[in-house]
Amino acid sequence: MIIAVDFDGTLHDGEWPGIGDPLPGAIWTMRRIMKDGHFLIIWTCREGKYKTEMYDWLKIYDIPFDDINCHCVELIEKFGYESRKIYADVYIDDRNLGGLPSWYEIYDIINGKMKPYWIYK
Repeated sequence: MIIAVDFDGTLHDGEWPGIGDPLPGAIWTMRRIMKDGHFLIIWTCREGKYKTEMYDWLKIYDIPFDDINCHCVELIEKFGYESRKIYADVYIDDRNLGGLPSWYEIYDIINGKMKPYWIYK
């Protein structure tokens, strides 16, 4: 599965352009998602020095990812181009309709152990 993960407000608790501390469970979940074989894209509006700061922060916390704002190679080969809109099977973002579940809930939703809470309403 291709999973796009927003950075600001989703992986950390800081306010742009700053970078705060990792949100509870974010590091564990990102590592587990990667270990489970999913393709992880960091999906962000950060550019230039802000993107470099983000990259360095991800490396300091050893948060795994396959790419930043780029499609997986198979999709580029399949469609013959790379669209600006990043394709993913799942988007994890604090601005989701309904807000951001905890990272532990996110892991359970991705693995089918839990249905998203809005399905129960």
